[in-house]
Amino acid sequence: MTYAITQTCCNDATCVAVCPVNCIHPTPQERAFGSTEMLHIDPKTCISCGACADACPVDAIFPVDTLPVAQREYAAINAAYYDDATGEGAPEPDPAGPNFHVWGEPSFPRVLPADFAPLKVAVVGTGPAGMYAVQDLLLHTSAEVTLIDRLPVAGGLVRYGVAPDHPATKKVGETFARFHAHPRVRMHLGLDVGTDVTPEEIAAHHDAVVYAVGASADRRLSIPGEELPGSISATAFVAWYNAHPDAAPDGIDLSAERAVVVGNGNVALDVARILLADPATLARTDIADHALRALRDSKVREVVLLARRGPEHAAYTTSELLALKHLPGVDLVVDDHDPRVADAVEAAGVKDKAAVLHGVTRTRPDWERQPEPGRRIVLRFHCGPAEVLGTERVEGVRVETAAGEESIPAGLLLRAIGYRGTPVAGLPFDETGGTVPHEGGRVEGRPGTYVVGWIKRGPSGGIGANRTCAAETVTTLLADAVAGALPAPLHATKAFHRLVRRRNRHVVDARGLAAIERAEVTRGASAGRPRVKIATVAELVSTARSGRTGLLR
Repeated sequence: MTYAITQTCCNDATCVAVCPVNCIHPTPQERAFGSTEMLHIDPKTCISCGACADACPVDAIFPVDTLPVAQREYAAINAAYYDDATGEGAPEPDPAGPNFHVWGEPSFPRVLPADFAPLKVAVVGTGPAGMYAVQDLLLHTSAEVTLIDRLPVAGGLVRYGVAPDHPATKKVGETFARFHAHPRVRMHLGLDVGTDVTPEEIAAHHDAVVYAVGASADRRLSIPGEELPGSISATAFVAWYNAHPDAAPDGIDLSAERAVVVGNGNVALDVARILLADPATLARTDIADHALRALRDSKVREVVLLARRGPEHAAYTTSELLALKHLPGVDLVVDDHDPRVADAVEAAGVKDKAAVLHGVTRTRPDWERQPEPGRRIVLRFHCGPAEVLGTERVEGVRVETAAGEESIPAGLLLRAIGYRGTPVAGLPFDETGGTVPHEGGRVEGRPGTYVVGWIKRGPSGGIGANRTCAAETVTTLLADAVAGALPAPLHATKAFHRLVRRRNRHVVDARGLAAIERAEVTRGASAGRPRVKIATVAELVSTARSGRTGLLR
């Protein structure tokens, strides 16, 4: 009974470290690690011990013979990775051992000498990138960590970026949560760097500062009509359905029957899926209350995804498209307007991304008519937006194809063409890439200052990619510490904590965060949901304060 890795794989490689027979690849040391969409278990080598399933932070690994119908394809996907032993990233066989794959040399780069004084490190950002860095520092060194976030609740991308119908992916947050109340961690949530405190003040109280602030802005289409009401970013839509405090509860109008999503990455698929998913199913998730009410009353029945390139070059992962094929009550169709689409699908081999579209209905929609009965998602390749049509609000999209221009009537347009980093107060910024210039995570010209995550490498890679990214940054930080390259702090960290309290009396600490967690879970239990998120800063702070007061009594 071999095991298989399935859709929710987050690529953080925790499973690789615990496998006793080295049968999970690619490993972080292999060249293909950064380019594969997921990890794979070799069925010929797996001894079915289940160690990988126990270690997986997102419940992505199951015995093959227990896979539900919607995930049975993953048995073949895992096996297919090893079919071509000469393929890029395929592990080398071990002729001298029983494990069939070569073991890498052990390496322990993220350590400090035993007599090294504990480092005082501030980490700005509580999303996956920041928390993987915190995990590394706490597990490999005696560092003391000050954890800072602009919002009064921790989680970052896990809380506000993962779709609510992906609860397994959200479970990685449980891995991070155990560090929130760690005895060597002090937490200041709701503290805005650049407003409440300056980067210079943080640096003056710590040996090093790690910025894990992500990429919160969205990329623009730069076409006429983009600013019309009804034209919004996928970033804003995701924030809205995830109860982000910056998102207005009434900010999304779902009164149109057809929506157009520009882009075909995983975020675009998330947006399409949430727009058409059964509200009864979403009611069992942690989706924002206001979003659930709006989706129950939604008129949207058809979502069209526009992609400039063909299905063989689609940005979404194979696993997310597979999930879309099995979305209950929603038809998936491919717009057959361009012969290159059919050619790419028919020519696709089992390992090709376009092969997922084998058997998917191909049709030529009549855009002059209202959407057909039922709910459906239309994948339209080789088609780019040229203009958003409308006077008072969005009425349609003019698109460009190989055959010329045409218009697709729609009342909602969402652009999902990528995220973009924004300048960080006090740090250099590369306007072209939307990142902070660095070398191995070390910020150029700022000794003792480091970056990790999307603000470091750009908006690429999922949650698990931040683990190796954080490992690189922490390795650089510790090497600088050993080399004596970190500037000595001017003040003690206790002085920083007092400074924070003077500047912002509403800062949430670990006990306040625990109170928010209890309140949301309690609300969820009464509604038959995993949690009901608190969606405003004022209520988050109030809940944290009342819960903390109760504990002190």
